[in-house]
Amino acid sequence: MAGNDVRVAKADLEHFVSKLFQGAGMEEEQSSTIARHLVLANLRGVDSHGVGRVEIYTSRLDRGIDSKSTKAKIEKESASSALIDGGAGLGIILASEGIKIAVRKAQETGLAAVGIKNSGHCGMLADYTLYAARHNCLAIAATNAPANMAPWGGKKAFFGTNPFSYGVPAGKEKDIVFDMATSVVARGKITLARKNNQPIPLGWAISKDGKPTTDPGEALDGGLVLPVGGPKGYGLAFLVDVLSGLLTGAAFGPYIGSLYKDLDRNQNVGQFFFVMRADLFEPLADFKNRIDQMIREIRQIPLADGFDRIYLPGEIEYENALEREQNGIPLTSKMICELEAVGKRYGIPSPF
Repeated sequence: MAGNDVRVAKADLEHFVSKLFQGAGMEEEQSSTIARHLVLANLRGVDSHGVGRVEIYTSRLDRGIDSKSTKAKIEKESASSALIDGGAGLGIILASEGIKIAVRKAQETGLAAVGIKNSGHCGMLADYTLYAARHNCLAIAATNAPANMAPWGGKKAFFGTNPFSYGVPAGKEKDIVFDMATSVVARGKITLARKNNQPIPLGWAISKDGKPTTDPGEALDGGLVLPVGGPKGYGLAFLVDVLSGLLTGAAFGPYIGSLYKDLDRNQNVGQFFFVMRADLFEPLADFKNRIDQMIREIRQIPLADGFDRIYLPGEIEYENALEREQNGIPLTSKMICELEAVGKRYGIPSPF
């Protein structure tokens, strides 16, 4: 934690953020859903997808770009699938409803696929795959994003950071939840670094001149993020756009609106969820016992030089959440001032 960070209790932060979205015109239940999601991201240490998004989300609501009455309208449906038209609504609300539909259908039929179009930024995918795992389902989630990454070998942006996530239910061990951008780092982490006047590591991004940079401003203003693993990250980003953009009828690649720059139109982001019951092929207890066995055996693998522990996918985030639940969520003074400024717009007093 940085020296000027302030620790804020989860409940206090969640309550304040919910009030901010109510001030922006959202219903209380949906405001609570957004607040819970954003604070969960901070709890897990994914601060780039946490309350730092409040200002831009509420600004878009104020401008009428994104709908204050977000509703997940099912446009096409079968027993094991659904296509949702988000109607320019907030992505967190739409994706939260989408994963619930996918889980419900998977519980009934064994597996299900749900796509969403005309959506906005849906936050942290781990929230949705964690929901599926807690309901004894395996899940894969994907969402595309505004273009800020070139295909491998190119120098012009076409793909976004295009994250994907998976969730796997365990037995006595903690559920496995993996969430990654197909770029080296999520663009939101670079945005957060600029907000906090911090440099970024070399290898995260290049400037508009194609040169490696540690300046988040250079990375965001005409620069590009880099794909993780070079051509491998590019290949994964391609698939994410096919599933969440092309398959659903949402925008893809350079046709997706920018969350921060295109303040005159909805982003038309797409999301995709594939969910299956964990007992699809063998009894649930057997599956969970085998997952637990796998987890325990991985922990016993001899350590390579320079390592003191093997982490399971999502385990670092889980431990972050435990620590921050107990000691509070660290927020910079700049972040607190930004939230308080949003509160002043709606006449909501600061709890800090």
